[in-house]
Amino acid sequence: MPPEQSSHSTPAQSGADKRLLIVDDDERFCQRLARAMDRRGFVVETAGSVGEGIETARARPPAYAVVDLRLGDGSGLDVVETLRAARSDTRIIVLTGYGNIATAVAAVKAGATDYLPKPADADQIETALLAREGSLPPPPEQPMSADRVRWEHIQRVYEQCDRNVSETARRLRMHRRTLQRILAKYAPRS
Repeated sequence: MPPEQSSHSTPAQSGADKRLLIVDDDERFCQRLARAMDRRGFVVETAGSVGEGIETARARPPAYAVVDLRLGDGSGLDVVETLRAARSDTRIIVLTGYGNIATAVAAVKAGATDYLPKPADADQIETALLAREGSLPPPPEQPMSADRVRWEHIQRVYEQCDRNVSETARRLRMHRRTLQRILAKYAPRS
């Protein structure tokens, strides 16, 4: 299979610093993304936890970073803040399975350049990493459906309430039985 080609200039073509740090605790996703970004000319280093990400950011601050928001040992925002402190010009993309306005604002306040909901592919990530400062990203080819966005929000609040159905229902202002029915269903298609 030939390497994927991109229509815009990659760091390897421009001669710029092309070091990329990927911080994600989903090992399969992390390795797949690392291979794809390597084919695009980035020099990739990976970390599977907040601790590893912070250590790498301090030791070898990269020009680019892709950081998962929710990691097994804490918040990816801690890695974002460390990256920003270590190197102010690092372009940082935050990824999360729970795409919403509150987490997007938190990511940008912590120092992220952009924010993408999972599943994001290598093309979307590369576009976000290489976008000019202040430019708006193109709209997604297949945005999440309204039903999927609603389901993601409910799941996020449920997790934040430590999987307590009564507390989640109270916070979402919905009947407990209605919430239980929603939680019992599979996620709607995107």
